[in-house]
Amino acid sequence: MLHDWLTMIRGEFAGYNKTTAQKDILAGITVAAVALPLALAFGVASGADAAAGLVTAVLAGVLIGLLSGAPYQISGPTGAMSAVLIVLANRYGLQGVWLAGLLAGVMILLLGVFRLGRVVALIPSPVIAGFTSGIAIIIALGQIDNFLGVRTPAAENIIEKLAYYLDNEVLLNHQAVVTAVLVMLTMLLWPRFKFGQRIPGSLIGIMLVTAVVALAGWRVPTIGTIPRSLILENRLRLGLIPRADLPDLIIPAMSIAALGAIESLLCGAVAGNMTGLRMRNNIELVAQGVGNIIIPFFGGVPATAAIARTSVNVKSGGVTRLAPIIHGLALLAAALLLGSWIGRVPLAALAGVLLITAWRMNEWHTIRFYFSHRLKHAMIAFLVTLAATVLLDLTQAILIGFGISTLIFMAQMSELRLTRRPVEVERMTAVGHQFTHPGHTVSVYYLSGPLFFAAARRLLDFVEVHDTPDATLILSMRGVPLADATGVDVLRELRHRQQKGGGDLLLTSLDERVQTLLRRSGFIEELGAERLFWSADKAIAALGASLQPAADLSAADSGIVEAVMVAPFAEKMAQEPPGDGP
Repeated sequence: MLHDWLTMIRGEFAGYNKTTAQKDILAGITVAAVALPLALAFGVASGADAAAGLVTAVLAGVLIGLLSGAPYQISGPTGAMSAVLIVLANRYGLQGVWLAGLLAGVMILLLGVFRLGRVVALIPSPVIAGFTSGIAIIIALGQIDNFLGVRTPAAENIIEKLAYYLDNEVLLNHQAVVTAVLVMLTMLLWPRFKFGQRIPGSLIGIMLVTAVVALAGWRVPTIGTIPRSLILENRLRLGLIPRADLPDLIIPAMSIAALGAIESLLCGAVAGNMTGLRMRNNIELVAQGVGNIIIPFFGGVPATAAIARTSVNVKSGGVTRLAPIIHGLALLAAALLLGSWIGRVPLAALAGVLLITAWRMNEWHTIRFYFSHRLKHAMIAFLVTLAATVLLDLTQAILIGFGISTLIFMAQMSELRLTRRPVEVERMTAVGHQFTHPGHTVSVYYLSGPLFFAAARRLLDFVEVHDTPDATLILSMRGVPLADATGVDVLRELRHRQQKGGGDLLLTSLDERVQTLLRRSGFIEELGAERLFWSADKAIAALGASLQPAADLSAADSGIVEAVMVAPFAEKMAQEPPGDGP
């Protein structure tokens, strides 16, 4: 794995020059401006303090950024992680949070070392959307105290916290409420201005209300002292490790590890689609593991890759891993030079930032997609996972959501007509051919098996290894009896990849059930009916390909997809007229 990392580094910095360095520096500073208010807010939301969030962002940016499996990943404290940590902090204190973070780091490291990054990809898309929305609810409800400017007793869960508000009279601080609302309005309105695209609204909002509170003399709780050191006084110490709590922290550590791995790999997938550069999943898991093992000893909270900050890095022109490192160093400079000013930021201002962040972290486009197209199975998995996340914990929510998705899949399989030959439901096979075509490659993949959450992303991984985005891909799906929402997502990602790279995607031999799902989901409309064919040979003939095999797609590299060459059938293909679609 070290050899893979060094090879990646050499390729990344090949031809590095002054222009590239300027892009990295600008991107790093831009991301730091976005990350500063979020680091402070998520530190507080985790049950620690703003200083802990800042230390986490600095160390994660530098350490995880250096070791990352991709040059664009920005890691630090996140809203999803804080929702898990606040419950842990209330139950076991900060020592429990640090120890669980250390254990989670070891677990994530082992996932990477044993190359188990693919396991995370087995989680269905509706389950991911469900617990993301559940986490957003937890974050929002967890900020009620700071929003109202009050302090209530620590609660084991959200239900207990809400019960306290209902059973007791809580005197709100009107000045704190106004402070939070001002930040929220700024975050919503600032991006509407042309100059608002450069500086994040959260940073402007915090600066604005901090000045208002200071000038007006409002009595609202503030962050307090920001230490001028990277090593906090309150941190994990070997002599103070709560060994008695160790058995009880195994399950919470698994929750942190699962969330850290899932969020980091999802972030890499999103950024990979934006850049066309594929992340090395196992190297990324090793980086996340090492970072989370070290961070608790400095007083930070568990970190993971952050999709929003990573997107800012990509859009700002970051080229290499120097951009996340510079982002971390810029945050350190801010803590050392502006610590006294940061300490005056009202907690209500951070509550405003977190409430807007919680709203935005919902995958609204995915949720609307499921419900507007009435994908009942996806809707059920989404709602069950959301409820489990809010009422139970992340690990249980993922297991329940995964279980529901599996049961739904089994029910669908039991309804299949017995007119097809049996297929192996636990894996998907793609048999491939490549043909020369004027200007680019035409690749044909023969898929066999259900295109569902446990197998769909294997197709995407295989295509990324063996084909470039400028190729024309033909997917023959005669052997695919069933697809689910994750399968649709993968086809959509594949279409976007090829379209962006100048290639194309054609589908042939669709089963009636699969075609119905693709039509209901709107994918066929997006793809275009002219890209549907009765068979692969009709699709190839329609392209006018020369039909001479160009390469053998070997399965040895992937270990998940078989690919063999069969006898040429060029004459038949050449004689067949273009198909009109199934």
